Amino acid sequence: MALSIAGSDPSGGAGIQADLKTFHQFGVYGEAVIALLTVQNTRTVSRVEILDPTFVEEQLRAVLEDIPPHAVKTGALGNAAVVRRIAGLAPLFRCPLVVDPVMISKHGAPLIAAEARVALWDDLLPHATLITPNLHEAAALTGIDVNSLERMRAAARQMRDHTGAAILVKGGHLEGAAVDLLWDGTDFREFRAERIDTPHTHGTGCTYSAAITALLARGVPLTEAVERAKAFISEAIRTNPGLGSGCGPVNHHARTLQ
Repeated sequence: MALSIAGSDPSGGAGIQADLKTFHQFGVYGEAVIALLTVQNTRTVSRVEILDPTFVEEQLRAVLEDIPPHAVKTGALGNAAVVRRIAGLAPLFRCPLVVDPVMISKHGAPLIAAEARVALWDDLLPHATLITPNLHEAAALTGIDVNSLERMRAAARQMRDHTGAAILVKGGHLEGAAVDLLWDGTDFREFRAERIDTPHTHGTGCTYSAAITALLARGVPLTEAVERAKAFISEAIRTNPGLGSGCGPVNHHARTLQ
């Protein structure tokens, strides 16, 4: 079992919907706690409604009391109050926690309040097994202008020193090959893939972190989980179904490495 705590995307490309599809593709039973609702499609996000923190907490407690997951991931959480409620229950997970510190949608809409970054940094990230920021998120959390592989390393070191978690900095917005950098406190590992020229990358970060979470739930070691998830997301981008008139979703039916 794997649990996603995140926002809802009614167009199905990102958030809870992407996570559940990805869990299923990897043969893992998916559970979901919804933290926020959006009005969005492949072209825009026009509204975000953050759920009451108590309601989010009640959803999470209900899952943990009956069908405890083997791995948990978080995505868009909305505000500091929700982040702190999740952090307060994190010691109950007793399984790997993957934190995807989602701050902005593919369309540029904010999905977390500015003050929630402090709550992420101080309260939630120290509970994580793995943190998966993109370049923008790594910069926002560390204050480092993350625009090169060397600065990805610097940001990863700072985040690791603060949290004790493994850090996967995703370099999809750099020039050249799509390079992601994993730092576990001992070794840096680079994961490279050919850059694919397509506008259809909606939900890439959600899908990637969900794939890692599903593999961790199955007992796959972290480095192997990242490697297999990287191959999956690359194939999902390459074989995207071309849906919508904007930034469409990736292919959640892409093949996985068994």
